[in-house]
Order: sequence, then structure tokens, then C-alpha cells
Amino acid sequence: MTLTEKILARAAGKDRVQAGDNIWVKADVLMTHDVCGPGTIGVFKREFGKTAKVWDKKRIVIIPDHYIFTSDSKSNRNVDILRDFVKEQGLPYFYDVIDDPDGTWKFDASKGLLNRQYGSRYAGVCHTALPQKGHTRPGEILFGTDSHTCMAGAFNEFATGIGNTDAGFVMGTGKLLIKVPETMHFRLEGKMQPGVMAKDIILHCIGEIGFDGATYRALQFDGEGVKSMSIDDRMTVANMAIEAGGKNGIFEFDARTQEYVDARCQLNGTKATYEPVTRDKDEKFVYEHVVDLSKLEPTVACHPDPGQRKKAKDMGDVKLDRAYVGSCTGGKTSDFIEFAKILRGKKVVIDTFGVPATPEIVHELQTARWDDKTVWQILVDAGVRMTENAGCSACLGGPVDTFGRINQAGLKCISATNRNFPGRMGDKESQVFLASPATVAASALTGFITDPREYLS
Repeated sequence: MTLTEKILARAAGKDRVQAGDNIWVKADVLMTHDVCGPGTIGVFKREFGKTAKVWDKKRIVIIPDHYIFTSDSKSNRNVDILRDFVKEQGLPYFYDVIDDPDGTWKFDASKGLLNRQYGSRYAGVCHTALPQKGHTRPGEILFGTDSHTCMAGAFNEFATGIGNTDAGFVMGTGKLLIKVPETMHFRLEGKMQPGVMAKDIILHCIGEIGFDGATYRALQFDGEGVKSMSIDDRMTVANMAIEAGGKNGIFEFDARTQEYVDARCQLNGTKATYEPVTRDKDEKFVYEHVVDLSKLEPTVACHPDPGQRKKAKDMGDVKLDRAYVGSCTGGKTSDFIEFAKILRGKKVVIDTFGVPATPEIVHELQTARWDDKTVWQILVDAGVRMTENAGCSACLGGPVDTFGRINQAGLKCISATNRNFPGRMGDKESQVFLASPATVAASALTGFITDPREYLS
């Protein structure tokens, strides 16, 4: 069996499963956020009763993160709906925007969009926060009401996005009916060269198969090349499995996975036991592709979908209006480090926005120093508009006052986020080009799509 099949078989209490089987699996964790949480709660109460209790209080994680730092009253109210439900159910894993359990959330526009407006428990973007807070474990099943839940596949678990109806059912029963997906195999060999990042790996893979080439399939990433990839790298790759239509993405378990998971579970006091899955000799794949990481080049996904792959060096004639680094895919500490390496001592020539994924990342960027400056200050001095309000921000568009949102027709933005369908980051007539933080940085310096290797000494 493949890695995905082995996890699903275990969760179904079966010795074996194969692609196409319909099975009931037990969930280990259910995650929801402010956009889908109220709807999921509504389904749960409608189907199980207004006084019903969730199946397991310690297996539900609620993380407001999408439409948070906006004056839109309905968006603010969504966070309050989550808080009321958490109090009613006695849920321990709620990462609220405010510290007062009896309070209400209201964004204060007078304080501006750059300065912190959250309490001590706020966790930021759910997909980055889940591993940071110790909720991702090898061999487990993670369901989340967000398509990029597959990012947790970096930790050798089956993680996938589901809708509100399915999530409401899981909330009440802890189970879900799943069709076992076919598995596509991507064997990674070699090592990335300077200027190439994990974003280039996944954009290459999606370009090979198309934005619908993995529809309802698992994407398995393994091989010697994975050994040189950091946890952040693996998270970036797994995150965008959905951009090829994938059900999930998954990596092998190794010492690097164990070190990260053990440390985070211990730090946060979450469940520390888990059972990873390893590869079998009789794996059956529906597709196989070898990626030589040493031969990859900085890559860009062009409007209007992530499958429109081109090399950055061939796109120097594309004039840009905006650059953006952030989201679960591009807002990690390592992403901003690579961003800052290119921008250090220079000035951007187009509007450039930086949105760290979590408050922990904000802290790291504001305390890590290169000589006499923090990484944060290096970026600000380069002209980047950095916000302390970690979250999804403009990655999913949001209300018109969302930080970094594209509110003008025709603008072209190069972004380290994960999706570029029309209207994804705001105006439907805008164009979004997806690239690595390094490519975004180089492009912000020239105002045109630029290969970051031009700025490497």
C-alpha cells in the first residue's frame, strides 16, 4: 500500500485498502476557522440537536485567521460565533483573537493595518499554526474546513479539506466516509541550487500535470532529495497539492519530522504519541515522475491558474504593479529570510506587502538580527509594508479594507501565495503571478518579473 492507503486502512480498522474503496475512517483532529466554522456549527446543531455535544473536545481545533483584521461587521461577528460555541462546548483548543472569553471582537481601523491588534492566544494562519501548536502528528487523520489543510501532509499524515456538511458530521461522530484516492508518485532527487525554493518544486510538478491533473488523487513525495528539504520546504510543497486538484499530499517520515513534531507537542502539551507509516515494496501508483531538484530553475505560475508554468528568466517583459509575500505557503520565517536576503540594502520600486503567517513568525523576524538590524527592519527599510497582524489577509481577497487586497482592475501582482484564479486576491480583472519569495523579492526591485539569481552574489 502507499503511504496514504496505509493511514486510511489503519483509521478504518482494516488490514488493507486500495484505490476506489469507500471506507469509514476515524478522525484524529478536526480543524475549522472563522470563514467555515459558523456554517459547520450550524450543520452540527441542525443534525445533532441544539444541545448536542461534540464527539471529542480535545480533537477539535478552532483557529480564526481569514477575515480578521477588517472593519466588516459580519466578519468580526464570525469570531464571536466561534467563541460562544467554544464556551458552550468547553473546547480547549480555541486560538481566539482576543483574551477576554466573554468579550466581542471588533477591529479598530483607527489603529491602522500595520500595528498588532490581537491577544496572547491568537495563532494566525491555521495551516501554519496547526503544526506550531502541536496538532499535526504522523500517521493521523486531519480534516479541515479549508482546501489547504493538505499542508499537514508534510508531517506524514493524511490531511485534507472538507466542506461544512462533512465537518458538521465529523464534529458529531468523529467519523467520515472516504473514497481511497489513487496515488501519484513524485520522486525527488538531487538538491536545490541557490535561488531555487520549494515553491519552484511544486510549481514545476503542477506544471507537469496541470491544475486538474491530480483530481481526487494523493500526491506522494519521497526520495533522496527530500533529505535536504526543511520542514518549511515540505509544508510549501504539500500545501499546493490541492492546486493540481489533489485530495492530499504526503511526505515520508524521517528524523527531521520526528524532531519537529516531538518538540512542538512537548512545548504545547498536546498529544505526544503517534505511529508514522513507512513505504511498502508493493506500492501501486497511477503516475510516476522523477524531479531532479538540481536542475530546477525559478518558476512562475501565470494567470489564470497555478498550472500555467513558465521560467522566471523568460518573463522579464511582464510589468508588475504589486508584490506580496505571505499566507500559509509563503509567510513562514524561512520565506521571509529568503525575501530579505534579496532585498537587504536595496529598495523596492513597486508596492510591496509582507504578511507573516503567525505571531510567532512576527516575533522571530522582529528579534533575529543581521549585524545591526533585525530582519523586520531590513524589510521595512527596503520599502516593504510589513504588518504585525498575522493572518490570511489578501491571499483570499476578503473585504475591501483587507491589508494588501487588490482593489483596482487590471493590476498585476507577483505573490508568494498559493492560488491565482481570477478574483482570488481581490478585483476580478487583476492578474496574479505565483512565485517563490526569492522571485517575488527580485521582481519587487525591478518592477518586472525577475529571476532572483540575478541578485545572488
